[in-house]
Amino acid sequence: MKFAVVGTGWITHSFIAGASLSKNMTLTAIYSRSEQRGREFAKECGVDVPIYTDLPEMAKHSGAESVYIASPNSLHYEQSKLFLTNGLHVLCEKPITVTPAQLRELSDLARERGLVYAEAILMMHLPAREIIKQALRRIGKISTARFDFSQLSSKYEQFKTGELPNIFNPKMATGCLMDLGLYCVYAAIDFFGSPKKVTSSAGFLSSGADAYGSAILDYDNTQVTLTYSKIGEGHVGSEIIGDGGTITIESVSRLANIHLITPNNKEHLFGEISKAELMSYEAAAFADYAADVTAAREQLDKLTKTALTVCEVMEEIRRQCGIRFESDE
Repeated sequence: MKFAVVGTGWITHSFIAGASLSKNMTLTAIYSRSEQRGREFAKECGVDVPIYTDLPEMAKHSGAESVYIASPNSLHYEQSKLFLTNGLHVLCEKPITVTPAQLRELSDLARERGLVYAEAILMMHLPAREIIKQALRRIGKISTARFDFSQLSSKYEQFKTGELPNIFNPKMATGCLMDLGLYCVYAAIDFFGSPKKVTSSAGFLSSGADAYGSAILDYDNTQVTLTYSKIGEGHVGSEIIGDGGTITIESVSRLANIHLITPNNKEHLFGEISKAELMSYEAAAFADYAADVTAAREQLDKLTKTALTVCEVMEEIRRQCGIRFESDE
């Protein structure tokens, strides 16, 4: 499958590397706001493909069958709509859209046109996900779970010196919840479903961006706590606690270094894989879906349902915390 990319950051570089491992995707075009940056990026990736600085032109004339979008969050909706309207399959980085209404609209558009429209969320395509789901059956009655993603942002020092990186600029629809907290919400929804109640709070920077936050998701007999921060580094990881054992997960975003601990044993379930290999699973799944959309419809519907529930929970967390973006108006 021929694909184009929007964005020239490290995540796009990793996706291109992952796509090359999947062996059924060929990069044919790169979009960048700057032609010079686009050419530098192509050289970094070891590819020689056309560079576009006009997005509609690339959507219409690049010859690509699909696109991977890794632009600022605030642009995801309009860019995804552009490519879907032009008949391209779309894999969009998280968060796929800012609001549930946007996600419903574009999912309907993709379905009408027989296209794939999916969120690039690593954990949903990793082999470790099924390993965890199997382990959940081995730890008895699950009372609590705790998912944490606290990672000191490499852009935080810039912010403290007076700069305003995109990740701390609310106009870009970013902040800690949208960047890191989303992974915690995804884990909760994927493993436990839609919650009965959500209770949340957040702390803010002077720019108006949320810097850290927490949420409690209540189910009938289980309580899931989410914590996330971009101004501090977490080292404890995440865990799912049952009356017969505990599953520990070092990284909730990569589903890495997973153990099952019982009173008499500690079992290693899964380790760590490279960044390119992480990306290769979602790239391969995307190519498979696009190869036969009709056959993939049931799986695509499941992914969309999960993504929509995540988006709805995120919107409720934002409502409670006062995290607002221009797209909410």
